[in-house]
Amino acid sequence: MPLTSLSAEAEDRRMRILAIALMCGAMLCFTGIDTCAKWLSATLPAAQIVWARYIAAALVALAASRPLSRPSALRSNRPWLQLIRSALLLGSTGANFLAIRQLQLSETATISFLTPIFVALMAGPLLGERVGAERMIAIAVGFLGVAIATRPGTAAFQPIVFVAVAGVLCNSGYVLATRKLAGQDTPQTTLAWTQIAGIVVLTPILPWVWRQPATIQVWLIMGGMGVFAAAGHALLIVAHKFAPAPALTPFSYTQLIWMIVSGVLVFGDWPPVATLVGAALVVACGTYLALRERAGRRSFAIAARGD
Repeated sequence: MPLTSLSAEAEDRRMRILAIALMCGAMLCFTGIDTCAKWLSATLPAAQIVWARYIAAALVALAASRPLSRPSALRSNRPWLQLIRSALLLGSTGANFLAIRQLQLSETATISFLTPIFVALMAGPLLGERVGAERMIAIAVGFLGVAIATRPGTAAFQPIVFVAVAGVLCNSGYVLATRKLAGQDTPQTTLAWTQIAGIVVLTPILPWVWRQPATIQVWLIMGGMGVFAAAGHALLIVAHKFAPAPALTPFSYTQLIWMIVSGVLVFGDWPPVATLVGAALVVACGTYLALRERAGRRSFAIAARGD
């Protein structure tokens, strides 16, 4: 094998390791967002919490993109897709923040892991990808896992679960849009556009829902939530520049560990056994889908090279 080929493979391996580390860091930041939001939900309305997450994240994103010195950072090659992506994130964030008022962090995390399953379903009509029998079976088992975790038909079931699932649908669209934009706009551009929908939609209604934070601690947590949001989405965007989504998806499940730890340490919420069993099923199915897609891409690449 030529030396240049070996060097390219080594560089590709380094980039994938870096992307995985960035993905794990993003999951830790997303846990920070949900932890802050759940803590704030005891005293503040949901719309105000979502707005705080967006305005603080926007300030961080603008500082990172420096639009005054680099106006081109705000120039997108796909502005409509950027706006749709931003709106989908707003829907996902709003639904999630409503859900965590009533559900444990481990429960919302389990439901959120439907994202790769929904992405697999949506990839057919939106990206023209074929959904085979094996993938459909994995998707069905993933839904079974969420059913076990949320226990519909029992006294433990809470209707707010439907809101959380709607948020996952929005997040799945957001993920697909992020994948589409990864090769068309710079990470700084995509990060700057990410916050637009939340600010434009929520700022006009803020005077009607605003509740004055009682302590400096509440202000700090509101600001910290925005920092977590900007950092998490920046890490996610850059990770997708260095590695394909199938290679990164299995590592998104590290968020479940952080969510369980945060739920126990901050709120004293120990997840029920049913939640852990359901989460294990969902994680297994999502990992299978990601590994299967990665294997398919590798086979296609080998065939294209004629090896």
